[in-house]
Amino acid sequence: MQNAAVIGSSAAARCQTGPWGEPDRTGPVHRVLAVAAACALVAWSAATVVNQDVLETNENQVIAAERAAIAEKVRYKGGESFIGAYGGSPYTYASDVRIVRPGTDMTVQGVDWEGKPFDNPIYYGARIARWLPMSAVGGMVDFTHSKVYSPFDQKVKVSGTKDGKPVTPESRIGDLFHKLEFTHGHNMLTLNGLLRLPFRTAFVSPYIGLGAGASLPHTEVQFKGEGTRTYEYQYTGPAAQLLFGIELRVPRLSYFVEYKFSFADYRAPLQNRDGGWIGFDLAHQVSRWWSGKEPVGGWASTRLISHQIIAGMGYRTSPAPTVAP
Repeated sequence: MQNAAVIGSSAAARCQTGPWGEPDRTGPVHRVLAVAAACALVAWSAATVVNQDVLETNENQVIAAERAAIAEKVRYKGGESFIGAYGGSPYTYASDVRIVRPGTDMTVQGVDWEGKPFDNPIYYGARIARWLPMSAVGGMVDFTHSKVYSPFDQKVKVSGTKDGKPVTPESRIGDLFHKLEFTHGHNMLTLNGLLRLPFRTAFVSPYIGLGAGASLPHTEVQFKGEGTRTYEYQYTGPAAQLLFGIELRVPRLSYFVEYKFSFADYRAPLQNRDGGWIGFDLAHQVSRWWSGKEPVGGWASTRLISHQIIAGMGYRTSPAPTVAP
């Protein structure tokens, strides 16, 4: 009987230990504990993932709400005012230049024009715009300071007479003129109608425009071999432009990129004087016109047609929000 008890206790011990004497972890209690631990781990992982998803969802909702608030703030609603400035670069087509004065009626054909937009004085512009309330229609006053220089080494065809004699059929610009340019500059002041296009978003708004106004260049003309020159601001004729632009809207500011096609008819009075301030120069021109006198140096006529690419920025004011009664 004693041997049977010993054998029974040894068998019970083997049930609680492994073959090498370590605790037996395959029993029902341990299996239940292992399953419970695994379930706890899965539950904790799932809770962490769910909590992270909730946080990310809340964060995304906050970001989306902030973006929606900004979009609503910058969205075009009409009734805006805008003031801005820009720079750019022009390309001006070649044109004929006609000189008419006593004894001379000469046409220089196909004069090329260089813009030199980044040489002093640089190409620049300024504008003020106003948009109608609750409307896609607006108006703008636009001033453009462009430039045109004639290259002196260009060979050109010439027709007509100069100082009572037939001109040489071919010549160089530098053999005819000491200076032939409209710098300080090829200025245009226009009044424009604007229209915002329907395919726009809160932040991006395309527009088109059409305008007309006056050419107000600084005329610089001096003939080869002559000591006098015309060097003054003048009104020389009408100007017009067609434009297409894209506005990038952020709070209070607008950035824009624009293409302009401009047209300017020049009939510049050659008054053989050095001017100064634009107001005094134009007053002198009006005084001469009022007196009925012809300009002492005759007239220089041409037509300048240009492509212009501009980019700029400006400050935008929006109407105050209306409060319901």
